[in-house]
Amino acid sequence: MFLKGIKDKFKRKSGRKILKQLVATPIAVTRESKGIRSVGCIVDLDKFEKSEVFFQFQEELSLHPNAVKIIGYKRFYDKNSPYATPVFSDKDLGWNGDIENSYALEFLGREYDLLVNYYNEDSLLLNLMSVKTKARLKVGFKEVGPTYNDLMLDTPLKDFQIFKKELKKYLGIFKEI
Repeated sequence: MFLKGIKDKFKRKSGRKILKQLVATPIAVTRESKGIRSVGCIVDLDKFEKSEVFFQFQEELSLHPNAVKIIGYKRFYDKNSPYATPVFSDKDLGWNGDIENSYALEFLGREYDLLVNYYNEDSLLLNLMSVKTKARLKVGFKEVGPTYNDLMLDTPLKDFQIFKKELKKYLGIFKEI
């Protein structure tokens, strides 16, 4: 038990070091065209449990079926419990900032036009997922800051409808929709 705690501490330290390096050199995205065709959502399920509401982006942004991909984060979760949304947790942090979760790796393997960082608290794993995700435009909350988001909205985390309305307004201003 004691050795596991030390191992986890070193993994977190290694993850923070890699996060700093990734923030300094962002991942390049190959898509140059305007318009939103695919949306990725990283959701803190400890604070916002209704992850199915993100499928509303499909209608609101006139997207194709399967254009919205959602992955949830839970600080602790039971692998035997069924979750409607693919989940990753602190247990999935590996050495050198690697995330050892098949759902997370599948999510990271895609490119998105829009990444929604739906969390308002600094968390090593959430920030690593955000930085490692290839997206042309990243949107999140002002509490997380400009390090991980291109557009920061000042809305309550619990009120998705206001977030969606503000996001749609700014995507219109940027001529993305």
